[in-house]
Amino acid sequence: METRAPYALIGLFVLAVIGGAFGFVYWLQNTGGLGERAVYRVRFESTVSGLLTGAAVLFNGIRVGEVTGLGLDAHNPRQVMATITVAADTPVRVDTQAGLEFEGLTGVPVIALRGGAPEAARLARADGEAPTLRADPAAGESMTDAARQALRRIDAVLADNSDALKSSIANLNTFTNALARNSDRVDTIISGLERMVAGTPAKPPPAFYDITAPRAFPASAAPAKVQLVIPEPNALLAFDTPRIIFAPGAGDGPPVEVAQWRDNIPKLIQAKLIESFENANYLSAVARPIEGLAADYQLLIDVRDFEISPAKKGADSATVAHVGFAAKILGGDGKIVASRTFDAAAPVRDTGTGGAVAALNDAFRAAATDLVVWAHGAV
Repeated sequence: METRAPYALIGLFVLAVIGGAFGFVYWLQNTGGLGERAVYRVRFESTVSGLLTGAAVLFNGIRVGEVTGLGLDAHNPRQVMATITVAADTPVRVDTQAGLEFEGLTGVPVIALRGGAPEAARLARADGEAPTLRADPAAGESMTDAARQALRRIDAVLADNSDALKSSIANLNTFTNALARNSDRVDTIISGLERMVAGTPAKPPPAFYDITAPRAFPASAAPAKVQLVIPEPNALLAFDTPRIIFAPGAGDGPPVEVAQWRDNIPKLIQAKLIESFENANYLSAVARPIEGLAADYQLLIDVRDFEISPAKKGADSATVAHVGFAAKILGGDGKIVASRTFDAAAPVRDTGTGGAVAALNDAFRAAATDLVVWAHGAV
């Protein structure tokens, strides 16, 4: 007997320790742990299916306590009273809202508390009982209940409009029958539409035209060691366009969607003037303005004319191509070194867009040649 007594005591001690550990864990999980707790009651006006003792209590999504009790209201069997314990510092106020939420994939229900105005009073005990929060009347409504109510509403709408639905279905049936009887005619109409659409010719792409820079210049000595930049010319709005311009009385020019220059007229003139200076080889370098480039001179161009105009009486042709621009050369100090206007004209020999482009090309080459020779002498 003396040898068996210690083993019995040890066994009882081990069982007591295990039972105490389970009890402590249960108390820590379901009664709120080590901190000071506050007890509240939540009144639900409808079912709380799935809510169990020990479920979490969330305040604005943060767990603050647990459900410690569930029961029916003895005075109203439709109501459910839930007792919760939360951390004492949880800001439960008189306007705090209570409801049910479902967490996780399994949809475990928890009691959710939401906010309240900062200036609202704290919810306090009344008549010695735990303070009571009233949950949203629809808090316990499940998705199944919501779907069932929605189906009831749809059924009611269908029942109220059954005659109109029957009439609509009958009309649809009549229409489909008529369509089936006239299927041959429908095929004929569709075939006609296909032929009409297919027979409409697609608009051809516009024809793009260009001017050429002159290549023949008077002979000169070695290129001058001068750098020249040519900014984009200034032009009136009427000339800042890719249109081939016909002045009043010179006929109608082609629309842009049919024929046009490869670029707006000022940019086209700038590119071709630079090419003209390069062909003449009078200067060491000619370019567009580039950031960081300090050129010796600038050539400023104002486009004044670039169009087909009526010819004067007695001329060889009814229309003439006119090209004109004013030129100014600025030195490195910004002062005007030289200035001059250039005008050139060429008769339009052939009618149509091609003849107008050829005449403008001849007039531009004449004006550009004079400009390059003049600029070479001025710098």
